[in-house]
Amino acid sequence: MKTIKSATQIFLMYWILFFPHTTCLAQKENLKVFNWSSKGYKKIECSNGENILQLYLNQQAYNLLDRREQEIASLKTKQDWENRQKKIKTILSDIIGDFPDKTPLNAKITGVIHKEGFRIEKIIFESLPGFFVTGCLYIPEGKKEKRAAILNVIGHSAQSFRRDLYQNFDQNLVKKGFIVFAIDPIGGGERIQYYDPNIERSVIEGETTNEHSFIANQYFLMGGSLIKYYIWDGIRAIDYLVSREEVDSARIGLTGPSGGGQQTAFISSFDDRIKASAPTCYITSYRRMLETIGPQDGEQTLFHWLTNGLDHADLVEVQAPKPALIVGTTNDFFSIQGVRETFEEVKKVYQAFGQEGNISLAEANYRHGLNRKNNEATYAFFQKELENPGSPIEEDLEILPEDALNVTSIGMVSTSYNGKTVFDLIKPGAEKLAADLEESRKNNPSHLEIVKQKAKELSGYVQPKTGGNPIFTGCYERDGYTVEKYILPGDKEYEIPLLLAIPDGDENYSPVIYIHPEGKEKDIAPGDNIEKLVKQGFIVAAPDLLGTGETQSSRDYPGSHGYGAILIGRSIVGIQAGDIVRVVDFLKRLRKIKTENIHAIAFGEQCPALLHAAVFEPSIAGIALVEAPVSYYNITQTKLYQYSLSFDWGVAGALTAYDLPDLAACVAPRKQAFIGLLDGEKKLAVKELVADQMTYPRSVYTKNNSDNLKIIPDRIDKTSTILIKWLTE
Repeated sequence: MKTIKSATQIFLMYWILFFPHTTCLAQKENLKVFNWSSKGYKKIECSNGENILQLYLNQQAYNLLDRREQEIASLKTKQDWENRQKKIKTILSDIIGDFPDKTPLNAKITGVIHKEGFRIEKIIFESLPGFFVTGCLYIPEGKKEKRAAILNVIGHSAQSFRRDLYQNFDQNLVKKGFIVFAIDPIGGGERIQYYDPNIERSVIEGETTNEHSFIANQYFLMGGSLIKYYIWDGIRAIDYLVSREEVDSARIGLTGPSGGGQQTAFISSFDDRIKASAPTCYITSYRRMLETIGPQDGEQTLFHWLTNGLDHADLVEVQAPKPALIVGTTNDFFSIQGVRETFEEVKKVYQAFGQEGNISLAEANYRHGLNRKNNEATYAFFQKELENPGSPIEEDLEILPEDALNVTSIGMVSTSYNGKTVFDLIKPGAEKLAADLEESRKNNPSHLEIVKQKAKELSGYVQPKTGGNPIFTGCYERDGYTVEKYILPGDKEYEIPLLLAIPDGDENYSPVIYIHPEGKEKDIAPGDNIEKLVKQGFIVAAPDLLGTGETQSSRDYPGSHGYGAILIGRSIVGIQAGDIVRVVDFLKRLRKIKTENIHAIAFGEQCPALLHAAVFEPSIAGIALVEAPVSYYNITQTKLYQYSLSFDWGVAGALTAYDLPDLAACVAPRKQAFIGLLDGEKKLAVKELVADQMTYPRSVYTKNNSDNLKIIPDRIDKTSTILIKWLTE
């Protein structure tokens, strides 16, 4: 029976590959591939298309976390943990990069509010020249001796520390005798990065997290992690605190909720002056985060974090045995199970140091955010560890109008002080990377070989296994051609839906791979671009690259997948490049195919994936890129770029080794066409920009076959005519 079954499988495989179109009958079309019948039947493994990408990324993340857990399980002694701490500090320094030199703070008091028992000083200082940080310093009246001080860093709140629940928290601390310095984070309070005075808000739509992700994407291209600037602001805020004669520099505490919890964990990892820290509603575990809400916004995603074997626990463990309080809530979107599991792990390092009393966990049955029970636990923690005893009971205190705590005259550093933004800070760094690339292009004979290797490494490209059997799920006859439906084997955790349009007749045809951000069905309706190509004698394969079409995720959080890929050392670009190579392999094994003449076309934000694939797969004879970004560098130089927050189009760290024009040069001397190159604002790139960014690939083609590189400045309304001409030349 096994022999008969095997023979049947072989027969069906060859029938599918060579003769599937002969079985098609005219019928109402359903071009879904996973859902292939009128009754909605699906291949069971493909029934969760909207989560395929997330599950694929998660499994790789879990493998990395498993490896980390094995390492943690091997740590037994104090020396083991000290060695681990040294390792983590080195990794953190590598990920974050060097901090700038400390420059004068130029701190100013712009106003004072006197309240019963304390005063509030409005403070502005420069953490970097021209980069202003705003905050309010709460100082108890009365005793003249130096006092313990707490830096309160705020998370994702447009009002920042002016919000009622933060005001109540800070006032309770000052009433208990602490000096409290509450500062605005990047993107919050008076530090909106893209503030427009005409509309009196950020021009970046959505929550404050969107500003973080918007800036982070540009910094990712440079291999950077945005949290660096939050950490630096915190370090400089502590510099300001210890400069005040009222502050006891030996008794500095740090706390903050949500994104402020992240800042607390990271600042404490880098600044030894912090004696005690209480990250709130942040610490959990990546395993629990990924299986629930997924990766978070830009400053919470760090370059190759999981690849380097890190998790939230490391941010607490690296500080041991200094006192720390992990604060969580049971109904938070940050998994409480992750909080508890992380706490159990962290206890081990404190036990190894003989200081298990220095680590504690506070929980409240509450949603994400501050609440009375956890606040009182935090007050008690700082009262003990900063040697400022008293009652931890929280009072309900008078809340000031939000604008009463504004530090600047207009309520925004960008308008009141013409302050710099993070974009202003990172832009010169991108210029330096571009200059280094230009130097390598001119003077390094191995530049293109290095680009090929680094593009594989940084994009996380994995060479696909070839030869897997596709699944034929149906077909439809049209005027002069047939549309066939296939499921192609992708990586082991997913499969690729594909439509194949085949002209009638028995001659051999040149194949074209047609890649659109909206998936395989975008241009395959009768009369659309794909039909025009088929009627010119081309076989057209239109895939849903992972994350598009039937595998389009239902998650709409910015960066859900692009950021998840960064954490594990991969990119959506590199993953989709692998999918394209799988389609090439599928086409090579079909009959009626001119295998030496495989071309591919991509549109918009899918162009980087095809460009990478063409570099990695030499059997792609030519590529056409329609409305492609002119370069990653140009995006870093465009303050209000228009590429999606998803970062599905980007490769983190790319500019440290290559740019899109370098990849174009690697494709030489094969055919290559750029149709309607776009700048960072997704506008048609002006000829001067095109000339500048495409100088290098043009020079490489000049040495090989200059006619094979076409740069066509037309927009998409002429695309089908241009593509047919390009393919038939």
